[in-house]
Amino acid sequence: MPDSAALLADWRARTEADLDHVLGDCFASARLADAMRHAVKAGGKRIRPLLVHATVHALGGDGEHARQPAVAVELLHTYSLVHDDLPAMDDDALRRGQPTVHVAFDEATAILAGDALQTLAFEILANGGVPAETCVKQLRELAHASGIDGMCGGQMRDLEATGTADTLSITELERLHALKTGALLRAAVRMGALAGNADGAQRATLDRYADALGLAFQIRDDLLDIEGDSATLGKTAGKDVEQAKSTFPALLGVEASRQRLQQLAAEMHDALAVFDQRADALRAIARQVIERDR
Repeated sequence: MPDSAALLADWRARTEADLDHVLGDCFASARLADAMRHAVKAGGKRIRPLLVHATVHALGGDGEHARQPAVAVELLHTYSLVHDDLPAMDDDALRRGQPTVHVAFDEATAILAGDALQTLAFEILANGGVPAETCVKQLRELAHASGIDGMCGGQMRDLEATGTADTLSITELERLHALKTGALLRAAVRMGALAGNADGAQRATLDRYADALGLAFQIRDDLLDIEGDSATLGKTAGKDVEQAKSTFPALLGVEASRQRLQQLAAEMHDALAVFDQRADALRAIARQVIERDR
């Protein structure tokens, strides 16, 4: 069996090829298509599609059944970044090391590019090549994770809490990011679990892993915002402090945030203990999230 590094490299290459394919069609507007490609093909960690592939692999499922949900979740994630960077939201000029879409094109094009990426995600997922019942369940997972009780709801709560005199409690902050960041990561794992025909006990175990991963991802993001630099991060460093956002380092302190990361690493390790070496790629993703520098 290939080691986890080889598997992750293969899945990443497959995801890039699949993204090229779905964005290579002839579209009604060349400018809109260019804006969509600008957002998607700038790179990125591809954590979410890798989670789909790694989950299917851990369950011994058919790797081909991971491809459409992997592409769909990355398209939807990219839409969220395009809209998150808009002047009305985080107002950022840099994403993945290049100008954000509204800077490279214009604000209206960026809004439409985000909208088109979102709807394309569901179109791709609906053509997933899995049984209809599985497809519907995957569509439900992705819709729920991206909507009012998921990513959009978390983003709204973040906007409401930014720049105010009120500081969120740790419980409130964890809930916010369980929606804004964690929901889509959890959806990637859940769609992989559906594609891999996980049973109820396996799904519950994978949910524990995904929940810890989502929180770890955000804590590391918060630490990088104060410790990293824009060139390495590929986005503007120091924005959280500038915008007076509630963050884990601000509420817990830097050292306590690092300790919380290690606790979450242990939780992910424990959650995956019931799986054999086929889950090593999921373990590698957990380490990548904890140790990343961008």
